[in-house]
Amino acid sequence: MIVTLRKLVPEDAAGLLSLQHALDRESSFMLLEPDERQTGLQQVKEMIESFTASETSILIGAEVNGGLAGYLSVRGGSVRRNKHSAYIVIGILQQYQGMGIGSGLFQEMEAWARSARIVRLELTVMTHNERGIALYKKCGFEIEGMKKKSLNIGGEWVDEYYMSKIID
Repeated sequence: MIVTLRKLVPEDAAGLLSLQHALDRESSFMLLEPDERQTGLQQVKEMIESFTASETSILIGAEVNGGLAGYLSVRGGSVRRNKHSAYIVIGILQQYQGMGIGSGLFQEMEAWARSARIVRLELTVMTHNERGIALYKKCGFEIEGMKKKSLNIGGEWVDEYYMSKIID
């Protein structure tokens, strides 16, 4: 299996939207439920363009056999006081998990973050997402705190950890 990690471009909109719908269906760890994503192709294309236009944001895709197997988005601050800080979202299809794609995406992202002068990387993760937490800790993230009753999934309250990594 050959994995190609690369910055996503507007022409990837259909592939990214398809990947996001697949992740919504197969993972309870993503924010949106399967029927909740309302974005269309044009909106995804515009979102990719907004990431491309921003100095503090990037979308990185993991491509396997010509299709997207995962992605990592980094949305940086837009004003002087927070442009050093960026929020991360990652999603990898189940069949490709445990193969090093997540670590690869984080390595690519960190190299980019250093060049973009990002100092603080942050994310949230459901407290029962053991694989996600293990990946983030392996990549140098630390738990800063807990967001109690952060989400309501199927009528159950779910707490999230707030995790961050400071790049020196």
